[in-house]
Amino acid sequence: MKRQNIFLGPAGTPTITKGGTLDAVKEVAELGLNAMEVQFTHGIRMSTRLAEQVGDAAREHNLLLSVHAPYYVNLCTDDRKKLAASKKRILDSVVRAELMGAGVVVIHAGFYGKLEKEEASARVFAACKELSKKIPRSVKVGLETGGKSGSFGTLEEIVSICKKLRSCIPVIDFAHIFARQVGRIDYKDVLDIVKPLKLKHLHTHFSNIEYTQKGERAHLVLDNKPPFKPLAEEILKRRVGITIISESPILEQDSLKMKKIFENLGYKF
Repeated sequence: MKRQNIFLGPAGTPTITKGGTLDAVKEVAELGLNAMEVQFTHGIRMSTRLAEQVGDAAREHNLLLSVHAPYYVNLCTDDRKKLAASKKRILDSVVRAELMGAGVVVIHAGFYGKLEKEEASARVFAACKELSKKIPRSVKVGLETGGKSGSFGTLEEIVSICKKLRSCIPVIDFAHIFARQVGRIDYKDVLDIVKPLKLKHLHTHFSNIEYTQKGERAHLVLDNKPPFKPLAEEILKRRVGITIISESPILEQDSLKMKKIFENLGYKF
């Protein structure tokens, strides 16, 4: 039987890292974790040369990399300049992801604003279809589930686009779903919704979260809001290949807690 692959790691450099991304790669591996998401969330300041070096270091340390594109992306906008700038940020992230050997560039696709949800979905689809012509097959655009009621990206909306575009995959942020549903999540339902895509590997985010009636407010440390153990049990039961990126304020520390939970359930990394 093929071995199940589970990858765990932080969103960005660990809290203990005093240097940059190159140092972070080494330290994540030394902690016993096997994944890291390189964060361009506030802008892309990484040169292509550094991206190559980060990729070399990740391969040396057997670390699975992904990339998070800048937050300043809105594919729902009808402003041509803003849309062009959003696409450029995504493509610039893709260039560095390819050099790093990262297979996923995670994006927040945008906001409904005054649009009907169907029109917002149509605009995101059109933008992703255009982007797909310029993106290498080795990199996927990861459409992240939105944490606020005004954000584009219910899991159903994202899966609908991914069914039509092979260049896109869903990025399941369990905390965002929990917040958007005002403190409710059914892990079985979540995994059932993405099952028709027949993905060999899922890319996900996890943390605990503070929320209001409008959705997410702030990411929190692991404290059963939502609980992680039931998710780990469901992943092992289904033998799902998965990457789980910690977006907790204590990043790598909560990744290690997740690892311990998997190990207590019998999984060997």
